[in-house]
Amino acid sequence: MQNYSLRTIQNKTAFKNGFKDGIPIGLGYFAVAFSLGIAAKHAGLSPFQGFLASFLCNASAGEYVGFTLIGAGATYIEIALATFVANARYLLMSCSMSQRLDSKMPFIHRILMGFYITDEFFGIAIAKHGTLNPYYTYGAVSFAAPCWAVGTALGVLAGNLLPVRLVSAFSVALFGMFLAIIIPPARKSKILCGLILLSFVCSFAGGYIPVFCDLADGTRTIILTVVLSALAALIFPRKEEDEEEQSNE
Repeated sequence: MQNYSLRTIQNKTAFKNGFKDGIPIGLGYFAVAFSLGIAAKHAGLSPFQGFLASFLCNASAGEYVGFTLIGAGATYIEIALATFVANARYLLMSCSMSQRLDSKMPFIHRILMGFYITDEFFGIAIAKHGTLNPYYTYGAVSFAAPCWAVGTALGVLAGNLLPVRLVSAFSVALFGMFLAIIIPPARKSKILCGLILLSFVCSFAGGYIPVFCDLADGTRTIILTVVLSALAALIFPRKEEDEEEQSNE
């Protein structure tokens, strides 16, 4: 009974922390989703359809590809394949996150955490130490996910009332959030800082290298992630912890 009460308190604390960390993500999501809603409007989607699309697909690149293909009259198979390629990088994130889950975690928690793996949710979760608590993700999602879906619906309603460039400019907040995630650990590790800078350079160069630049953004991201992470693991192997890390709150 005491263990149950302690676990309940830990889950509540993790949920509150996740909700707090999800607020800036939700605000950034709202701006990006609004611009996606305008793209959905151009593709002929209704506000409800835009809302449902963002509710079921938590990926800006995947949704934008989907809306573009819908507007072009593509088949279901073409849309499914293009969306899969655009979102394939999340397979790598889910594999990484699975190594931080409790082996006794119920399958339903694994499914829900996997469904809500995005660049931002993955970033704030993986930055935590120890075993990941699913309620931390649930807390972040409870604020950010509605912002994503509602933002898309409102973007559809707005249509062409606002310039697309003006709305897209709001997404700069997301880049600021990314920096807030990677800078603290980079300041503590020169190796990590160097790897981050190297990833920036390689990502930029990838857009100009022949053949490689013709690949989809998601495909390039996957290739660079696998290659750089593999090289980092071989050159700078991480030592096992002497003591087991405690579950994060």
